[in-house]
Amino acid sequence: MPASNANSGGGGRSEYQDKDKPTQIRKSNITAAKAVAEAIRTSLGPRGMDKMIQSPGGDVTITNDGATILKQMQVLHPAAKMLVELSKAQDIEAGDGTTTVVVIAGSFLNATEKLLVKGIHPTTISESFQKAALKSVEILEGMSTPVALSDRESLLKSASTALNSKVVSQYSSILSPLSVDAVLKVIDPATATNVDLNDIKIIKKLGGTVEDTDLIDGLVFTQKTGGAAGGPHRIEKAKVGLIQFCISPPKTDMDNNVIISDYAQMDRIMKEERQYILNIVKQIKKAGCTVLLIQKSILRDAINDLALHFLAKMKIMVIRDIEREEIEFICRSSGCKPIASLDHFLPEMLGYAELVEEVQTGTSKIVKMTGTANVGKTVSVLVRGSNKLVIEEADRSIHDALCVIRCLVKKRALIAGGGAPEIELSLRLREFSHTLSGMEQYCFRAFADALEVIPYTLSENAGLNPIATVTELRNRHAQGEKTAGINVRKGCITNILEENVVQPLLVSTSAVSLAAETVRSIMKIDDIVITR
Repeated sequence: MPASNANSGGGGRSEYQDKDKPTQIRKSNITAAKAVAEAIRTSLGPRGMDKMIQSPGGDVTITNDGATILKQMQVLHPAAKMLVELSKAQDIEAGDGTTTVVVIAGSFLNATEKLLVKGIHPTTISESFQKAALKSVEILEGMSTPVALSDRESLLKSASTALNSKVVSQYSSILSPLSVDAVLKVIDPATATNVDLNDIKIIKKLGGTVEDTDLIDGLVFTQKTGGAAGGPHRIEKAKVGLIQFCISPPKTDMDNNVIISDYAQMDRIMKEERQYILNIVKQIKKAGCTVLLIQKSILRDAINDLALHFLAKMKIMVIRDIEREEIEFICRSSGCKPIASLDHFLPEMLGYAELVEEVQTGTSKIVKMTGTANVGKTVSVLVRGSNKLVIEEADRSIHDALCVIRCLVKKRALIAGGGAPEIELSLRLREFSHTLSGMEQYCFRAFADALEVIPYTLSENAGLNPIATVTELRNRHAQGEKTAGINVRKGCITNILEENVVQPLLVSTSAVSLAAETVRSIMKIDDIVITR
């Protein structure tokens, strides 16, 4: 009997269950994504904490770069994975603000949760957030100051702001100018609209300290030269050849054994080998090559001792074990073309460099190639550090600083840092919400309140009283001080531009719009279907 009862009177009940499931799914998505945002919230800002990440292989990474932390975290929930993708997107788009974007998204989700409880439809929330994000970008563009790429001072300020929250922040006075110079060397400031960061090669070498990090116009090789056989260590006005074939006796494709019955045959084999190698080396010399780069070979030795001996006699410098990935960069820098067979080893395939020399750095040696044919197309940054963790972190920090300057090349405008733009946005959006009506007004207000998470977290991480700080900051902005921000060094609120805390406009605009976009897509999900 109960079954038929359920059927007749269960119309209301089944409908209620139907409504219950999407709510549960949304709640689970929001909770998972918020957990990710909470995990990296403490690493926001100059006083943020670092995370130590241990991989299954036992490798340890110490960083407070949001994208790096999330990339290495093993996130299982699909909605939480969206936040990892979000920080990747910010990393590609702006390069900096990867922690900010996830924290903002987490705060937006918190706001949507409260709006859903009030009974506002997810689509309404989603559309209002879209409008609010567009309005935010408009407001941010209104409060930015244009910057010219010739204004080196502003570029330095924004690079050092990006480095201030990193582990290597004490070296920002060295790394900032280095990053600015690196970017300005590979672009034409008058016409450039983007920077290809592949033109800036970062080479990591253990030893020394971060202070020894150096910018080199040209190429740096960490491989040893074949100087052990008595070859030259320094060559001026070098002709550079890059070969992809091997200078060693040929081998058959299959395993084979040659059985020799007397020493005359043995002698003949040795003689043939010598002749074969000598022939290759003579051809190289004939083309006028003085520096030979040899690509790493998987099948056999790329070069054997006999060949090294011959090349050393002919005063040709040899740099071997060039990785396949480096070939394109080397060709762009020195103007040489990769040579795949001996018949193509001709003078026109060679590149040119003013000076190629082997230099001692700490306990090991590197090879510097300067004055290359295409000066100004590429540069190399040699990063030094006392241990692997420091070098890795310095590499990531320099990458962030380079990205910040790339942002300024893309969109030449600066904006104050230190939580100032977020509070200003929050105020302006709140004022704007009064012109709206209905549900939209609620959503706009929630969006505005959610942006306060950035100054709140900044002050919390700096050990200030977050509520008092944010209240005072809001007050100062209401009085019209657009650039008032949290001064972490002095622990109070000051005009943040006087402290030289600036960031590119693109970092803030892309952070708000990408975060809003992600939250919209999470809002629209009402069911998770698992396929087999």
